Amino acid sequence: MTVKTEGQHAGEFLVSEAPGTQSRESVTVLSGEVLKAGHVVGKIKVGTASATAGGGNTGDGSMGAITVGAGAMAGDYVLTITEAATNAGEFQVVDPEGDVVGLGTVGSEFSGGGLTFTLADGAADFAKGDTFTITVAEGSGKIVEWDPAANDGSEIAAGVLFDNVDATSGDKKGVLIARLAEVNGAELVYLSGATSGNKATAAEQLEKRNIIVR
Repeated sequence: MTVKTEGQHAGEFLVSEAPGTQSRESVTVLSGEVLKAGHVVGKIKVGTASATAGGGNTGDGSMGAITVGAGAMAGDYVLTITEAATNAGEFQVVDPEGDVVGLGTVGSEFSGGGLTFTLADGAADFAKGDTFTITVAEGSGKIVEWDPAANDGSEIAAGVLFDNVDATSGDKKGVLIARLAEVNGAELVYLSGATSGNKATAAEQLEKRNIIVR
């Protein structure tokens, strides 16, 4: 006798949702993703970063490679030299929302606001008030499997996929339970190897979107 295993049906994980389509959102699943009904997913919110020196800078030092990590925001960060020094100097970094995310030293690795980089000294020392604009590109906003180790925004749970989506051959449309819902935790699908701690983190993130895991 052939044994068949019944897969999870669309929306089977739902305990309740808001009237009409208030809980649902049309999304695009990124090419290459194969996701199931009940899959906990994230959105790609940020891309790569680049730096531009202020036009009136005295110093001619350069920005090294910029690593975009967890917590980075799309938009313009501003680095400003706050204290000049020979072959050195101090600076602060302000994020796109205007908050100071860290203080750094020329020639030493800086990490803050989701960015990691080293501002190198040049032949001409930086002067107080010299600036760099660090632009973090907007992400695609497409849906991928939630991954707490990611650094493109998909480390934050954006919701739960309503139905199976196979995007093996290209981007595919899908429906996301994005807010105002209760879901059955036993029927949620996570990335392979997710620990109980990972799942608890996802539940906390979903709760911030008013999606309650029961």
